[in-house]
Amino acid sequence: MNEAETRAELIDPALKAAGWGDVENSRIGREYKITQGRLQGAGQRSKRDIADYVLVYHGKILAVIEAKRRELPDTEGVGQAKSYSEKLHVRFAYSTNGDGLYQIDMETGEEKYVSEYPTPQQLWDMTYRVANEWRNRFADIPFEDKGGTWQARYYQDIAINKTLEAIAAGEQRILLTLATGTGKTFIAFQLAWKLFQSRWNLSREPKRRPRILFLADRNILADQAYNSFSAFPEDALVRIAPDVIRKQGRVPKNGSIFFTIFQTFMTGRDKDGNPSPSFGDYPPDFFDFIIIDECHRGGANDEGNWRGILEYFEPAVQLGLTATPKRKTNGDTYKYFGEPVYIYSLREGINDGFLTPFKVKQIATTLDEYVYTADDDLIEGAIEVGDTFKEGDFNKIIEIEEREAYRVKLFMEAIDQSQKTIVFCATQDHALAVRNLINQTKASTDANYCVRVTASDGALGEQHLRTFQDNEKTIPTILTTSQKLSTGVDARNVRNIVLMRPVNSMIEFKQIVGRGTRLYDGKDYFTIYDFVKAYEHFSDPEWDGEPVEPPTEGGGGSTGPCTVCGNKPCTCEKEPPQPCPECGERPCICNKRQKVKIKLADGKERLIQNMQATMFYSPDGRPMSAAEFIEKLFGELPDLFKDEDELKNLWGQPDTRKALLDGLAERGYGGEQLTEIAKMIDADNSDVFDVLAYIAYALAPISRQERVNDHKENILEGHDDKLQAFLDYVLAQYVRQGVGELEVEKLPKLIEAKYKTLHDGMAELGSVAKVREAFIGFQRHLYE
Repeated sequence: MNEAETRAELIDPALKAAGWGDVENSRIGREYKITQGRLQGAGQRSKRDIADYVLVYHGKILAVIEAKRRELPDTEGVGQAKSYSEKLHVRFAYSTNGDGLYQIDMETGEEKYVSEYPTPQQLWDMTYRVANEWRNRFADIPFEDKGGTWQARYYQDIAINKTLEAIAAGEQRILLTLATGTGKTFIAFQLAWKLFQSRWNLSREPKRRPRILFLADRNILADQAYNSFSAFPEDALVRIAPDVIRKQGRVPKNGSIFFTIFQTFMTGRDKDGNPSPSFGDYPPDFFDFIIIDECHRGGANDEGNWRGILEYFEPAVQLGLTATPKRKTNGDTYKYFGEPVYIYSLREGINDGFLTPFKVKQIATTLDEYVYTADDDLIEGAIEVGDTFKEGDFNKIIEIEEREAYRVKLFMEAIDQSQKTIVFCATQDHALAVRNLINQTKASTDANYCVRVTASDGALGEQHLRTFQDNEKTIPTILTTSQKLSTGVDARNVRNIVLMRPVNSMIEFKQIVGRGTRLYDGKDYFTIYDFVKAYEHFSDPEWDGEPVEPPTEGGGGSTGPCTVCGNKPCTCEKEPPQPCPECGERPCICNKRQKVKIKLADGKERLIQNMQATMFYSPDGRPMSAAEFIEKLFGELPDLFKDEDELKNLWGQPDTRKALLDGLAERGYGGEQLTEIAKMIDADNSDVFDVLAYIAYALAPISRQERVNDHKENILEGHDDKLQAFLDYVLAQYVRQGVGELEVEKLPKLIEAKYKTLHDGMAELGSVAKVREAFIGFQRHLYE
């Protein structure tokens, strides 16, 4: 009896006998897809995690069942059942072959044989030993699925249930930590939906609907959330904005779900016209539930100006959402909210296939550090010969346009210029300069190809950002910014992130990486072009490790040196302050010395050189080389050639080359996949031969032009001038178009392209046999 028969004839009837699928609100989930499988490039994904069965009651997964065919031991599936149960945060796991039934309690560790499956109510009572009225009320409210178009991913389901459990248990401060792009707004919506529909409120008596506040620090975040809550009745949603308050002369109070930003709540006037925070117009117990988006940025920070808002609404249950794991940089967040009820990391998101992996192109130039010499022209400011400037100084206290132009040229040559790209610059002025340089370099003819989006760009910048986020629109294609776009850019099709300024905060680095991690059709990975050694953050234990306790100063007091950095006061990495209202920069540069502007001496710009290396984000969350990545992705190539010499021989003849390509395509390595691999290893202008040689033997690829240059003499030797001219034309087509131009079927078209007609070409070159022999024969020389 195979596994399918075992399920149909033994397992399914046993589940039905226990009431699963028949008892109201019970359901059997078969072949339950937990993950999507990590994106591996070339249109491929790793194997998905799929549970044979999950048992669902009142909308909650209560157990995982791993089934094996009857001939195997009944405990053969224990390992998988435990693994899936841990991932799903499910208490009970079962392994069965249809005869024996083995039960594991993941909470107590108890394992035993049982004679039958528990009924839905029995399994509910086994899972929740202590009854809770609100848990049951929440469970009776189904998720809002927008007609089946919305479905919670497994980790979102866990996050929602963990939060509701905390609310049902009477907890006042709750924290969720989920990587950028994993759907925190979706989670916030479903929580609000459950609370709204169940009539939960601070009185814990279901007599009225709750008043819920969504609090952010950016208008774009509040607007995105407001739009995402559209399933609620229109009169339930309220956007608290300064113009609304001014128009009505008071804060809006009629509604159920309110959206605003900290800054709006911090501003306002009393009846006498004196400054007075507008949040004070609400009673302290007005809101039952407050969701603080990106809560690490000020709201729960002891040093933040906005902490007073949360303290004023102290009676409300407050949920903090953040993408940043507990670190010394935001210890106050955890001090305020407590331990996260659930954590879903960037590494988990990528490995599960819900986030896009990335590669990092490290780029160093000979002008990363600058020493002033007298032959360079001082255009502005004061400087002494020998003054040295490092990366953090550029575009803040010194400008060298040739340096920025060189960097722009490098990444514009490297990227696909039709792909959406965000460039992070040192200041708003720098973002303006880089915008100009990109538009001077671009191939596009559209005037709005690259635009700047910074605080100074106001409403126009916001409009550019909204258009950029629209995946149906291709213009603008590139945004330059300084600080503004490190968060809050829900643009799923960002393919490139360019770092032209240092990123000193781990919090900000994770946020910037998150700009590219959202999934989009056909997007297997995105690329970070790193001019500022930000990749070093990947080697930091804080990058994506387990949460650690924040450091304390002086062994618990504030009088001694910090136990981490040893300094007093502590000089550990701090979250950057908010942008200065005058210059718009973070940190403020208002009082910096006058900026120095330099023009390099004639000829120096041509001497700037660069070094590049590529690394990938590995499944264990650490950097890996391109060779390691490709090896993990494809393992050893199918057994179609035994060594490098055989590959050369096969590739050097059109018929055997075609047979090899057909064989690769049958095994899932078609032309599209090989082209994608070429992009990954920066071999876009190389022959497919080089891609295969790289995968199989780690041979460095060369460009098609280099290959022609290396072998042209041998290729043309022995042919008359007319045939040499034709072969020279064929080689030029090969360099431009690729190895497909060397197929025998292309020969007549190549002759027509050069000589206008096939008849004229043959009259010029000689017999068909002679031309065909030369066309096929020269190819083996190309791969010698």
